[in-house]
Amino acid sequence: MQIFDRKLKKYFPNYILQSLLATITLTIILYFENIFTNTAVVASLGATTFIIFAMPKYTTAQPRRVIGGHIIGIIVVVFCFYIASLAQNREGFLLTQNILKIFIPSLSVGLSIFVMVITNTEHPPAAGTALGIVVQGCSYSTIVVILITISLLSLTKYLLKPWLKDLV
Repeated sequence: MQIFDRKLKKYFPNYILQSLLATITLTIILYFENIFTNTAVVASLGATTFIIFAMPKYTTAQPRRVIGGHIIGIIVVVFCFYIASLAQNREGFLLTQNILKIFIPSLSVGLSIFVMVITNTEHPPAAGTALGIVVQGCSYSTIVVILITISLLSLTKYLLKPWLKDLV
């Protein structure tokens, strides 16, 4: 059984550097944006940070997927809130408030997956972003923070591209 990655010896400086860069980049972004009120969204952005800095050459780390996936997640959230508002006025036997509290978050993930795969913008943390926003609520500031964060992460990756290696 192997405990450490086979590439560790060869790319040890990259393991240290890329982990530090991820820490520093996200620290700066979160410091200026102060978004700790929506922990689920912060967790999704942390997963995006992992993908960008640990797997920079993977398809899911490409800007089209990072930015596109999160934008799709946000659009799906708006649609899910609209569906929820329509459904609240039609409460009945199968459509109770408790069912809506379970179904709408699930729908946000399912629709995010569907739209991301048909548009080639697959980015798994973006489905988590949609779920986090639906569960904890949405505000314009949350959406702006997400867009700024994914843009800054993608820009940082672009600027550091020559030095970043796949660590996974």
